[in-house]
Amino acid sequence: MPGNTPSHPSRAVAAWLFACCALVFAMVVVGGVTRLTHSGLSIVEWQPVAGAIPPLDEADWQAEFARYKTSPEYRQRNFDMSLADFKGIFWWEFIHRLLGRTVGAVFLVPFLWFLWRGEVRGSLAWRLAAIFALGGLQGAVGWLMVKSGLVDDPRVSSVRLAAHLGLAFAIYGAILWTALAIVAPPLGGASRALVRAARAFAALVFAMALTGALVAGIHAGYAYNTFPTMDGNWIPPEVLLIDPWWKNFVYNMATVQLDHRLLAYTIVACAALLWRKVLASRASHLACAWANALAIAVALQVCAGIATLLLRVPVPLAAIHQAGALVVFTCALGLAHALGGPGGYTRKAASTPEV
Repeated sequence: MPGNTPSHPSRAVAAWLFACCALVFAMVVVGGVTRLTHSGLSIVEWQPVAGAIPPLDEADWQAEFARYKTSPEYRQRNFDMSLADFKGIFWWEFIHRLLGRTVGAVFLVPFLWFLWRGEVRGSLAWRLAAIFALGGLQGAVGWLMVKSGLVDDPRVSSVRLAAHLGLAFAIYGAILWTALAIVAPPLGGASRALVRAARAFAALVFAMALTGALVAGIHAGYAYNTFPTMDGNWIPPEVLLIDPWWKNFVYNMATVQLDHRLLAYTIVACAALLWRKVLASRASHLACAWANALAIAVALQVCAGIATLLLRVPVPLAAIHQAGALVVFTCALGLAHALGGPGGYTRKAASTPEV
């Protein structure tokens, strides 16, 4: 063991966790662009180690392209694709997978270092180990999602897409919450009802992200490109077109988009109410700052969502919309944490050297 073994995490631990948050954020955005550019099925194999090296010469590119040509997506949709076009979709998927590997390495290596140094221990060590396990699970879920599109109908399962995005949000949220617990322990001052409301709002934003994945999974954003009505109807007559009824909430464009819109309206109303309650309460200045940031983020996200819909999902705007969802989630978690915890990892001076 090293000479000094701090009994509580330092700011270096928090900085590392915030860096991991930034990488996960980037991975979510790149994943969104990968989906929007129809690049997700360009790599038809899962090679966790060998797959980290891209094609290096013309022979490698031809071999990779030949593997893609065996896929249903190429045979049914991209049969006239050139090698240059293939490279365009390949790089998005490759960068997305490379970011996943990078996140794993950037998380694991410092974690082992801080564990050896004694900077993380007890419940914090177990929490971080669980987050790393979730990261491994995320890789498997991502491949299962891709595999669902390597079939006769080359389209990934919208349910698996939602699971993949939801797990990414969960990992991001767990890392962020842990980092906040180190640098900004809750100051209190808010009522239990307000704390519960903030946590419920964060859960609502998480649910909103899942419905967004379902919208993307069946390309529902390309339908009903009007606002505030859906092609002149507040509730389209097609919402219960599929039998049995429950399948409409996953496979029906009208129902899935309506659900996403209704949750958006709910989030706007709840965000406004929560903002007003926080500013009128005895909450800390930090909580009020998070509440202000949340209100601004929700307003911008709604504008981005409406513009994405009306313009029929242009890639840059749709990517901004997905990034905006994570920004809103960040603000919601920051507010919930600032209002009331739970807990914090108080920093103390390092213990005396071991003899």
